[in-house]
Amino acid sequence: MRYRTLGATGTVVSTLCLGTMTFGAETDEAGSFAQLDRFVEAGGTFIDTADVYSTGVSEDIVGRWLRTRPELRDRLVIATKGRFPMGPGANDAGLSRVHLTRALDASLRRLGVEAVDLYQAHAWDPLTPLPETLRFFDDAVRAGKIRYAGVSNFTGWQLQKAALLTQHLNLTPIVTLQPQYNLLAREIEFELVPVCENEGIGILPWSPLGGGWLTGKYQRDSLPTGATRLGENPQRGVEAYAGRNAEERTWRVLDAVGQVAGERGVSMSAVSLAWLAARPAVTSVILGARTTEQLDDNLTAADLVLDAAQMRLLDEASAPLVGDYPYGVAGVQQRARNLPTTPGQ
Repeated sequence: MRYRTLGATGTVVSTLCLGTMTFGAETDEAGSFAQLDRFVEAGGTFIDTADVYSTGVSEDIVGRWLRTRPELRDRLVIATKGRFPMGPGANDAGLSRVHLTRALDASLRRLGVEAVDLYQAHAWDPLTPLPETLRFFDDAVRAGKIRYAGVSNFTGWQLQKAALLTQHLNLTPIVTLQPQYNLLAREIEFELVPVCENEGIGILPWSPLGGGWLTGKYQRDSLPTGATRLGENPQRGVEAYAGRNAEERTWRVLDAVGQVAGERGVSMSAVSLAWLAARPAVTSVILGARTTEQLDDNLTAADLVLDAAQMRLLDEASAPLVGDYPYGVAGVQQRARNLPTTPGQ
């Protein structure tokens, strides 16, 4: 396992993070405990959950696991999130001070901890003024309930606004962004990655295997069946089968990943995770496994470093499809500027 600092902070985390969205839903408590034990055994130190995962059950499971292994708490960095509905009330969702106060206190109770190391806004809230949310984060840090603040699923302008407001108002900074990011979904590179690089914000990618696509288990023009996410629901979310199957880029990416996996003698999952861990501004890649066997396969990426030729092959095969402006060649060239090589240039 390798380690990095959490964004621009001095806190060190493993470059792989155990995501717990499956806990209490696709993975029962015994299986969840087994994953947590295996992750720590492999050197993992970073665990991510959210109140909305199985409506609090994921946090409950992590909390019960921590209580049976109290010696581990100080070795781990625990992250959770709040924003989505946790009840039927008008204030049971959002990033308001009222909801986040209740949500954070409930998360602390379920996790059985005095403070969470990273508390994240799970998504943008158009109804709550951003300074209200940022002041809540600052107050929670001062109260000793959270140690750092982060956001998830923000767009470029939203993240930049949050970063600048914390500086202008002298509030606790945003240290991480948790977005969807993988070889099939690289759109965050247009705006979000540059913001993160400029502001010292660490990226924590979710869905690093594209909902299972980058494992190589799906075939062209063959609707998935069986006990897989798309086998159970081919229309599931952003990884729905029909849309990705119809894109030639999908199969070009999978061919490249398979080629590198063959060269290195590892799984396609490991290659995809290693590529992502090496991307600019990425702090830690969030793994999401149903079983310990899947987690074991993902953990083989912990010390896998791809060479320059392999990275270039994957970069080229997965290059996002964009128009000339503002993110294509014409737009990039328009924003570029090199130092002159001779006086007067």
